[in-house]
Parts: sequence; C-alpha cells; structure tokens
Amino acid sequence: MSSSSATTQACSLIQEEFEQPCPIRDVLDRIGDQWSLLILESLAPGTLRFNELSREIGDISRQMLSRTLKRLETDGFVQRTLYAEVPPRVEYTLTELGQSFLVPMRELVKWADIHHARICQARRESKSG
Repeated sequence: MSSSSATTQACSLIQEEFEQPCPIRDVLDRIGDQWSLLILESLAPGTLRFNELSREIGDISRQMLSRTLKRLETDGFVQRTLYAEVPPRVEYTLTELGQSFLVPMRELVKWADIHHARICQARRESKSG
C-alpha cells in the first residue's frame, strides 16, 4: 500500500469514528496559512500585546492578525487574556500545545530554508520544459 493511500485510508477511518476531518489535513490547513507560523514564532519568547505582535510581524493587517489569532486561540495554540482596564489590555501567549508545536515547526522551517533553492530551481525547470 502506498503512503498516500495509507494516509487516505487513515483519514477515512478517523472521519467515520470521530466525525472529524483528517487530522493531517486539518492541522496543515491551520498552520499552513500565510500568518500562523509567523505569529507562533513571534510568541515563542513570551507574552505579547496585540500592537506588539503587529509590530513584530510587520506587514500583516490588523484584521488579518485578529482573525488568525482567533483561529489559533480556537485551536488551542494561543491563549488570549483580556484585562478589565481602561483602555482594555489584551495579551497573547502560547499554550502548552502551542509550545509543543515549536520544535516540529522550527524543523519544518529549517528544512524549507535548506531546500528552497532546489524547489525554486525545479519550478523554473518545469516552466521552461
């Protein structure tokens, strides 16, 4: 049985048993968006307020940052703490789950850095061939 066939079969069994999407697709869909990895890496050193996080990342809109943080919070990667102050203070920190993801995330980033030139070369060759 091929690897992709085994993955498809495993995903189908999980969907039937738990009525949830395939874990591999589900997790990769979340972390594979444009901003999630940057947000998680920015929160790795510690807690940040919304504006600090926005400055840390740089070119993300406030709306996209807010939306992505909400998704990461919903999935348990990030904890949002609202302080009843005037003006309200909101802080974001990685949860235990978010912290546990840093090691594989950094390995993926390292792999991408090492192989990016080869991937770009393959794309150029595919276009010209």
